[in-house]
Amino acid sequence: MSKVSAGLLIFKKPDNKLKVLLVHPGGPFWTKKDSWGIPKGLAGEGEDLLASARREFAEELGVPSPAGHAIDLGEAKLSGGKILTCFAIESDFVAEYIKSNTTTIEWPPRSGKQLEIPEIDRARWFDAASAVNKMHKGQEVFIHRLADKLDLSPDKPIDAQVSLF
Repeated sequence: MSKVSAGLLIFKKPDNKLKVLLVHPGGPFWTKKDSWGIPKGLAGEGEDLLASARREFAEELGVPSPAGHAIDLGEAKLSGGKILTCFAIESDFVAEYIKSNTTTIEWPPRSGKQLEIPEIDRARWFDAASAVNKMHKGQEVFIHRLADKLDLSPDKPIDAQVSLF
């Protein structure tokens, strides 16, 4: 059976442009990689997935998840076999105030040495096009689903829509 993770994609629409909040993994493996993702984590057995997504957001960013109506973006199977269920919430979250929880890893690998690292080392707002290009493989589908849920159809007049890009 696949492991199930839950994530929270925070978005805003300044100047009629879709922006999303992504996080960068902490630790030495990710230091030089420009790879970003949705704040997420494993859901507990039988745990409500939205509650899990909110809990993981709070743990990874060190602040409560934004209040508001959550948009269900469905699930996607990630390359490692995990299933990620994602929800989106509109918020003007201030990314600079994060303080991630930490985890311990063996570093360098197979060295026996333990290193305490933050789960994420930073959070940043991205326009939708940049986000799609920087996201961990398999997560970008949630940007497209959010655009669909927000009815960002290109055939609408520009002043009546929020632009995806």
